[in-house]
Amino acid sequence: MKYPLFRGHWPLQNIKPPFIPPDRRGLPGWTAIEPEHSFHIHYNTINYNNTEPLMNYLQTTFTPGQQRILRHIQVNIPFTMLVENQWLKFFTGSGLNPEIGLDAAALDGFSLSAYKDIANTFHQLNRTITLHGPFLDLSPGSLDPKIRDLTRHRLDQLLDAVTVFRPVSVVCHAGYDHTRYGFCKEQWMGNTIATWEWMGKALRERGTRLMLENVYETDPAEMVEIFKHLDTTRIGHCLDVGHQSVFGKSSLEKWLTLMGNYIGHIHLHDNAGDRDSHLGMGKGNIRFDPLFDFLKQLPKLPVVALEPHEKEDFLASLAYLEQSDFLSLLP
Repeated sequence: MKYPLFRGHWPLQNIKPPFIPPDRRGLPGWTAIEPEHSFHIHYNTINYNNTEPLMNYLQTTFTPGQQRILRHIQVNIPFTMLVENQWLKFFTGSGLNPEIGLDAAALDGFSLSAYKDIANTFHQLNRTITLHGPFLDLSPGSLDPKIRDLTRHRLDQLLDAVTVFRPVSVVCHAGYDHTRYGFCKEQWMGNTIATWEWMGKALRERGTRLMLENVYETDPAEMVEIFKHLDTTRIGHCLDVGHQSVFGKSSLEKWLTLMGNYIGHIHLHDNAGDRDSHLGMGKGNIRFDPLFDFLKQLPKLPVVALEPHEKEDFLASLAYLEQSDFLSLLP
């Protein structure tokens, strides 16, 4: 078996590479391969196994209510998957607006021309694009200047992609973790504020807005400490409800109270409080009612993105939203 390579490596770990259809073979950087229908990606994507052909697995019929929801929300997909013809067809054919993840493999492994091919496909369909920036091993507030330099290098690469994709917003992890940085919190916060002020200004100049996402932050006060020093006309908060549930030590209600004025983007997924499992909504123990009550008070719905790791969880979240008050929030 020859595996597809791009610049000498397969861009994600723990993968059996998917079948590359004939119309994708021979592209620069891809080796010839034998058909293979089985892949399993454990990180920020949808899992699939070879129980049926991939396109059969992807075929889905949506109700009118679900179609209406899909017109107004984003669905996450790594760029390294979106370049595969099957996944691109699934997103374009199903009416999905992508939140495209750009990790190191995507930023190093693909050219702006490759980005343009994907971006133009969605632009021609009048789809909304949002981007999720790289985060693995990055530290915007690091006390080590070389690590901050690497972080800014990745963000510079992201800025190049922004000019092509023209996203309505760009999500980046705020990056604070008390267990690692609590002993140097003041200096770390000073560095991260400088990083995000620079990034927010650069994104504003490109016609979009930075959204800082909570991950390991245990209390909204840790985010408030960053936001009170930022220009919030160009930087907003991405509230990840799943992360708040599993890593946070404060209630969702407290988070909405302290960070509500900053929220411009929301990530939706569920878990049982034990790990960041990215389950479909309703499959864990998160109570989403406080969020929906909060959203009803807003004059305009923030960007909302589903972050499933499996197709079944995507469908579960969509069904949950259809049966909830979410439809009443749509224009």
